[in-house]
Amino acid sequence: MRWSHSFIPTLRDDPADAEAASHKLLVRAGYVRQLTAGVYSTLPLAKRVCTKIEAIVRKEMDEIGGQEFALPSLHPADVWKRSGRWETLGEEMFRLQDRKGTDMALGMTAEEIFATIASELRSYRQLPQIWYQIATKFRDEPRPKSGLLRVREFTMKDSYSLDLDTEGLDVAFQKHFDAYRKIFASCGLDALAVEASSGSMGGSESIEFMTTSDAGEDWVASCGSCGYAANFEKATSTLPEIADEAGPGQPERFATPGQRSIDDLESFDGGAPAGRQIKTLVYVVDGNTTLVLLRGDHSLVEQKLQDGLQAQDLRPASDDEIRAALGASPGSLGGVGVSGLAIAADAALAGRKNMTTGANEDDFHLRGVDIARDIDVGRWLDLREVNEGEPCPMCDGALAVQKTIEIGHIFKLGTRYEMMGAAVLDDAGQKRPIVMGSYGIGIQRTMAAIVEQHHDEAGMVWPLSVAPYEVVITQVNAKSAETSDASGALYDALRGEGIDVLLDDRDERPGVKFKDAELIGIPYRITVGPKGLKEGKVELVRRKTRKSREIDLTKAAKAVAENVFEERNFSSQI
Repeated sequence: MRWSHSFIPTLRDDPADAEAASHKLLVRAGYVRQLTAGVYSTLPLAKRVCTKIEAIVRKEMDEIGGQEFALPSLHPADVWKRSGRWETLGEEMFRLQDRKGTDMALGMTAEEIFATIASELRSYRQLPQIWYQIATKFRDEPRPKSGLLRVREFTMKDSYSLDLDTEGLDVAFQKHFDAYRKIFASCGLDALAVEASSGSMGGSESIEFMTTSDAGEDWVASCGSCGYAANFEKATSTLPEIADEAGPGQPERFATPGQRSIDDLESFDGGAPAGRQIKTLVYVVDGNTTLVLLRGDHSLVEQKLQDGLQAQDLRPASDDEIRAALGASPGSLGGVGVSGLAIAADAALAGRKNMTTGANEDDFHLRGVDIARDIDVGRWLDLREVNEGEPCPMCDGALAVQKTIEIGHIFKLGTRYEMMGAAVLDDAGQKRPIVMGSYGIGIQRTMAAIVEQHHDEAGMVWPLSVAPYEVVITQVNAKSAETSDASGALYDALRGEGIDVLLDDRDERPGVKFKDAELIGIPYRITVGPKGLKEGKVELVRRKTRKSREIDLTKAAKAVAENVFEERNFSSQI
């Protein structure tokens, strides 16, 4: 492949709207171009990277017995209505009608379609099965951002295990867990496996694979001592016990004019520290007004609330809804004396006494609140967000909090798709629901995550396993017949060795070529120029370290090939 005949539209400056490193570099280096918000065209260099990522994925999926499918992206609404997710997935699903007025959708995942196909299985003898595809998915993301990290159209490897029982599911789940570790390691990613919520996908045990990045939007708490790691949607910590002094025999009402926040009340004369306040939030949960109580210095994780209440629909109540339910505005709310409304409280409030909370009357609060005595809590749940340095729930270590990108997700669906005919006859002739697992990897997101972890001030630094080309030959003087002949011969020799090589034969200044080679991130660069050729030498530069050395032109192809093969073998053994 010659650069002069390739489409590699590099840019001098970062795109103005880009913040994430991967977004800046993938656009600037000519890998992708935005068509509209959250929709990107994959240009030739990026296509080569994605193809290599897909090859790694296919290898590991095939190793665990996966069978590849190619399913439609256009789905009839009936399939989604049968599973109940036509309603629950809401506005994230792209919906349309065909010319006959039939409701259709663009697939955002494929559980329903695979479950429909699974209805053709008849006997337990046909199990277990692992089915997968690598296909385009669609999600009407409300706020596309960060380039390929939050998009509306993307390529995903989604696989599904089908077993007769939960023991079989456990085996398939572990197979995928191990395969995912190998996939991400082979891609050059340091991936952290964390406990997570299955969210709208449902199911039970759920693990996300994350990579650390300032561009990420998921927060993870992890312990360096024991290896505990969890997404904020699942993370817990061990808080020290608090021995409260006994308060008065009943709550004491006091005026708090204009005090509307935890901070206001903390600094107010007669108020209380944040840790001794009860924060009262109001949510509408599946149509029912619900009070949510936390310690004043703690923050709510909405997914924990949704999971804990097993809610299908959850949203903050409006000011009008709050006043209608409690007779006061936010900032003066509390659970004391409230009846007829569901109350869920964070476990950190259990047993607390002598607390301060809103009186459900504007500009008034209550002090001396004993939660067990004064508030009718219906559900005690883990609802709070963990903080840096809090004690690990598994050991005495301190939790670290990191910003991360999700690159893979595996979770156990169980038997939820029995309603779609996913069942077989067991050895006694009894009908048994198929036990399913679901497993996903975003291909372009993985590419972007690799860039986030592998770049420097000059550009991308691709791991050899996924680089669009393994070697770039920089021909310093395109008009020199001697240089052109030597570069061409080296190019042919490397191709003969089975190396992915790009020949930069453009009529450009050497500095431009060197900068472009660093920007697009090819692992090895061979510089061929008149000065070196006089001594029969070429320069070999390793992109990752920027270290260079001279090698004999006659030995260059063999020497570079040996380096490449050694790295390939190392990657394949990870």
